Amino acid sequence: MRGVENALGITIPDNARIIRNLIAGIQYVQDHVIHFYHLHALDWVDIVSALQADPAGTAKLAQSISDWPNSSVSYFKGVHAKLKGFVDAGQLGPFSNAYWGHPAYKLPPEANLMAVAHYLEALEWQREVIKIHAILGAKNPHAQTYLVGGMSIPVDPNSQNALNAGSIATMSALAKQAHDFVAKVYIPDLLAVASFYKEWAGYGGGVGNFLSYGEFPNDNISNTDNLWLPRGIILNKDLSTVHPVDQAKVSEYVTHSWYEYPGGDGKSKHPWDGVTDHKYTGPNPPYEWLNTDGKYSWLKAPRYDDQAMEVGPLARMLVAYASGHERVQAVVNLVLQKLGVGPAALFSTLGRVAARGVETLLTAEMLPVWLGDLAANMKRGDLKIHDGEMWEPSNWPKTAQGYGWHEAPRGALGHWIKIENRKIANYQCVVPGTWNGSPRDGNGQRGPYEQALLDTPVADPEQPVEILRTVHSFDPCMACAVHVVDSKRRKITRVRVL
Repeated sequence: MRGVENALGITIPDNARIIRNLIAGIQYVQDHVIHFYHLHALDWVDIVSALQADPAGTAKLAQSISDWPNSSVSYFKGVHAKLKGFVDAGQLGPFSNAYWGHPAYKLPPEANLMAVAHYLEALEWQREVIKIHAILGAKNPHAQTYLVGGMSIPVDPNSQNALNAGSIATMSALAKQAHDFVAKVYIPDLLAVASFYKEWAGYGGGVGNFLSYGEFPNDNISNTDNLWLPRGIILNKDLSTVHPVDQAKVSEYVTHSWYEYPGGDGKSKHPWDGVTDHKYTGPNPPYEWLNTDGKYSWLKAPRYDDQAMEVGPLARMLVAYASGHERVQAVVNLVLQKLGVGPAALFSTLGRVAARGVETLLTAEMLPVWLGDLAANMKRGDLKIHDGEMWEPSNWPKTAQGYGWHEAPRGALGHWIKIENRKIANYQCVVPGTWNGSPRDGNGQRGPYEQALLDTPVADPEQPVEILRTVHSFDPCMACAVHVVDSKRRKITRVRVL
């Protein structure tokens, strides 16, 4: 959407900007909590060990780090009984596929039981708070109310079929629910778990370069620099300088990707000139084996000024921190102080986990602010939501090109578009999963996943939980990142289709 608006020179109405911020904001909050508890926690939490926990000890631990109401002895007894029922029945459900008992797990049983309880609570919580997304976007995760020039959902305090005072009140209650869980459960749990794994501040450092397009605009101009989370680049882990971002310096290699560029694969292409061609003249299928000296990935290798870049919450928080964002600096410094580590710890697996939590808290704090802005506009009669004239293609120039930048929960997302005769002539997107999961480029540079895994100690190659910790810390997206296969053709899991 932003790419088309940039190409056509569209400035969206204020209400559209606010609603887009709210949709993106609640997506950050829900997505990051889901990642911590449901996609990443089991790399650090030994679920079966929780059966050895004393519920009274768990209650004491929980009450020592937060005033969250679900912290009684009886509550944790109930969770313990539920977990024991799963184990005794031989049906661990979502907890069935992990390396329980692995020596890399360090949490005491009481902390493991607390984490299991909050895992289950987060399932219920995320289902509720994402209703903000449903109210504003009609569908989660792919909102249906975006239009070129604004949004399609009406704003009218006098209509039951539009966003009105009742809608604002409902979303305000959900925003409070979101913030309370993040502040009283997620952040305390993050600090508690991280305190047992401080050595992970020394692993997973990656490429040391960080890119953020910035997000949550404060004005309505396409690709504005006036952003709540600033835009910028950090190079070589140097927080003393934030470099500007120039879209002309983004390019993609396919040297080690299962794609081919006309004229050869050794050079990169800017997205406006990009080609995504599945025509491949190598072995068919190409993934019967991995030849890492040749082509070995369906991902392209995005580079900025020929440098590999990490994107995501850590990149956003580092750029904001180095840019002087006062609230980011305050919370990051507090987290570092509580963990007893210095700023260098941010460049690590543990740093990614911590940065995601910091960003979640700060974004949850902004939801009521944006809701207040929307309510204020409604109160003074500003109900405009869309630029109707620019939605009509006959008003478009015959030839145009543009780009749009967005910070998705997983990182920098760019869209580049060329329009000819009012039709799309070329469209390319460079997504977070390709930045972080890219293969080596034409210069032999590794992508962030590959670089971050170097020097990671692995106790048991058959149960590489240490590898999972670092890869999962990036929050891989299965739609655009690498799927793991077992070259020995051992059965990993079986899915029954009804």
